[in-house]
Amino acid sequence: MAGAAIALVLALLAAPPPAHAAGGGRCAGESFSANRAYATCSDLPRLGASVHWTYDRASGDLSMAFVAAPAAPGGWVAWALNPSGDGMPGAQALVAGPFPDDGGGAASAWSVRTYNVSGYALGDPGPIAFPASDLAAELGADGRARVYGRLRLGPYGAGVLNQVWQVGAAVTGGAPAPHAMGADNLAAKAKLDLLRSTTAAAGADSATQKRNIHGVLNAVSWGVLLPTGAIFARYLKTFKSADPAWFYLHVACQLIGYGVGVSGWATGINLGKESKGVTYTDHRNIGIAVFALGTLQVLALFLRPKKEHKYRAYWNMYHHSVGYTVIVLGVVNIFKGMGILGVEQRWRTAYIAAVCVLAVAAAALEAVTWGVVVRRRKAEGKTFGGASANGHLPH
Repeated sequence: MAGAAIALVLALLAAPPPAHAAGGGRCAGESFSANRAYATCSDLPRLGASVHWTYDRASGDLSMAFVAAPAAPGGWVAWALNPSGDGMPGAQALVAGPFPDDGGGAASAWSVRTYNVSGYALGDPGPIAFPASDLAAELGADGRARVYGRLRLGPYGAGVLNQVWQVGAAVTGGAPAPHAMGADNLAAKAKLDLLRSTTAAAGADSATQKRNIHGVLNAVSWGVLLPTGAIFARYLKTFKSADPAWFYLHVACQLIGYGVGVSGWATGINLGKESKGVTYTDHRNIGIAVFALGTLQVLALFLRPKKEHKYRAYWNMYHHSVGYTVIVLGVVNIFKGMGILGVEQRWRTAYIAAVCVLAVAAAALEAVTWGVVVRRRKAEGKTFGGASANGHLPH
């Protein structure tokens, strides 16, 4: 039971597929207006975008087209090269949208503006580090925007470049409104190798991998091992033949689950430090609560009274209530984490299946153990209302 659930979860947050090799995938069938054509293309790993280009190594000129759908009608799209980092600060961006004309009038046909982005805010349009020409943009009948341009890369064209892209939902006051902060938006960056004509997901061995490790560790620990340990404790101890095996199984699942969960929690703290300006408040707060309550559970093991102690009943109530709270909060936070990571639906379905396996097992064991307890109490002349089997209260 636990093994099958863990196997489902281990595949849950697999790394996202890399970008397609140059010239392959959906981008190969793309067509452009004005007889534009490009030597190479690649489907980018986020936001359903693609980039097409022809690079003249002798002159250092890059002719490119970027294709993506705005986040909503009236929105915008952007593509950038970043010579100084792999994120937004330092990006030399081409931003296209239904911007007002130069006279400040109403929104016109699609056009392109250039931005030298110095921080996490877009700033004002202006010249970029790569002299740009032949800039144009259009919105196709399929709802996707196509951005064209020619960039003079100079010495930057000799190796692998960082590219960043983005989509937004609106143009407000003549300027692009802030984009969403979803997982795909935050991870929309890649390496662009002009000479080998390929793209590769940026940070696949760093930030993305850390996020996936964080998700897997927490899903396996709080989401599978701890519920499995609770099932062992609640149901197996009903069977006298399972004593004391149920206790060791319970403790093993809880301690291993807690240990793995602490590792997942630590990776989350580290990710938070590395993602300045990005905070998932609910996910963070629930994670802190789960860690704190889980730690209390472990510490409570050292204060566990003996069975005959007068405070044992109170300790049991505390242990059960905190334990079930940790499990519920842990599962809720796993689903929140999947939303942040942008996990594909099939992996969400896989985790839901894992939770259902545990829930069905618990329901079946609940029915079986109640039957065992009822038969045992009848055999002992007891009932659940405090009366004996013959209807008289016990002396």
